[in-house]
Amino acid sequence: MVTDSITADILLKNGLVIDGGGGEAFAADVAIKDDTIVAIGPNLAIQAREVVDVTGLVVAPGFIDVHTHDDLICITQPDMTPKISQGVTTVVAGNCGISAPLLRFDDAVAEPFNLLGAREDFAYDTFADYRRAVEAAVPRVNVAALVGHSALRVVALPDLDRPADASERARMDALLQDALDEGSLGLSSGVFYAPAQAADVEELQGLAHTVARAGGVYTAHIRDEREGIIEALREAFQVAEKGPAPLILSHHKCAGVRNWGRAAETLGLIDQTRQKQPVYLDCYPYTAGSTIIRPDLADGEVEILINWSEPHPEMGGRTLKSIAEEWGLSQPEAAERLQPGGASYFQMAESDMRAILSHACCMVGSDGLPHDTLPHPRLWGAFPRVLGHYARDLGLMSLEAAVRKMTGLAAETFRLKDRGRIAVGMKADVTVFDADTILDLATYEAPTQAARGIAHVFVNGVLAWSDGGPTPQRAGRFLRRAT
Repeated sequence: MVTDSITADILLKNGLVIDGGGGEAFAADVAIKDDTIVAIGPNLAIQAREVVDVTGLVVAPGFIDVHTHDDLICITQPDMTPKISQGVTTVVAGNCGISAPLLRFDDAVAEPFNLLGAREDFAYDTFADYRRAVEAAVPRVNVAALVGHSALRVVALPDLDRPADASERARMDALLQDALDEGSLGLSSGVFYAPAQAADVEELQGLAHTVARAGGVYTAHIRDEREGIIEALREAFQVAEKGPAPLILSHHKCAGVRNWGRAAETLGLIDQTRQKQPVYLDCYPYTAGSTIIRPDLADGEVEILINWSEPHPEMGGRTLKSIAEEWGLSQPEAAERLQPGGASYFQMAESDMRAILSHACCMVGSDGLPHDTLPHPRLWGAFPRVLGHYARDLGLMSLEAAVRKMTGLAAETFRLKDRGRIAVGMKADVTVFDADTILDLATYEAPTQAARGIAHVFVNGVLAWSDGGPTPQRAGRFLRRAT
């Protein structure tokens, strides 16, 4: 490459580049001008305003968190410390059918939308209003967003306990199309949750087809991740099968003790289906999930840790079992008394999670809940945990494969243009980390601890995190779907 005529703002010298494409790491310098990578190669002879020596460090694309609930936190707390501190430069919000735009609440925020924020935070009547609010906030990371099917139902249906009729489907379709026109990535669904449990395949298929025509994606929190998982997967496949939109299975897992060991079965079905239609999945590297407190999940077989409780805040950090014993109640009864609230459910087998995480079509998503008083540690640690614990320490996958899952594969699947690769012409979202020391430090007992080993993070060519702390400047953008 001829570089004599190139000038740069930042030159990363002597790094080990993992470019996000899955190929082997290679030694090279990386030059950034404005918001773009302009040159890559060994010993670049380039004049740069700032030269950063990254000897002994990995230079990778900024990590893309494909499964977040950061819809409102990116506006109300735009520093986004839990994400930028672990090398994440882009978050995908609006997952599980739960999204913030279009919704307002007169009283308490209904479940599960209370996972996203407080009543006053729901202030955007259109997707365009939401997009403009993100742009005005200038978060420290880029934000892309899905439209939640449950949110569409709340707006369009006076009665959520039945499938939508033809006029209601048309209303949801119009709202979805408007959001797609404003740059939404696509649609998410969560028929696991009450607002959407009554939806039928026909209702979802119509919306999925609208997304497919627009070149978007469809993500699904399936109806049942426990004993009925195969039927729930088939339902998701059926919804997406007639359109070219990729189906992304959210936080794929085999939940519940009696479901342990079934990852080979579910992944086999996914592989079989991938021969006919595009299917991908995301996973977080933990054996506990986290969501609202649900009495029906208190089966007495798995440990449940209370993250927060509105009527009983003093119970945060305790197990549901200990609370139930203290109150002289069954665990479902205690869970009901603790509502509304959030909890972590230790419901997956480690072997299943490892099989899912290492699958070729699996991406990394934190599924973190930023408003929880004691959040699941995945909010602060998911990405360094994959790189440090699972790739380096356990050898579950190569470092290059792990980086691809959280960069190139994510950008390609979610149609994020010019992101996810270290390559000339790509946007300069770059994470520099120490492969020997990177590790998550967040625990269930102390979940808000920044990871170790993240040296520098650049967002759109601007240094956003360095030497263990944020920089003065934020440069995140709202990312529209590539068309």
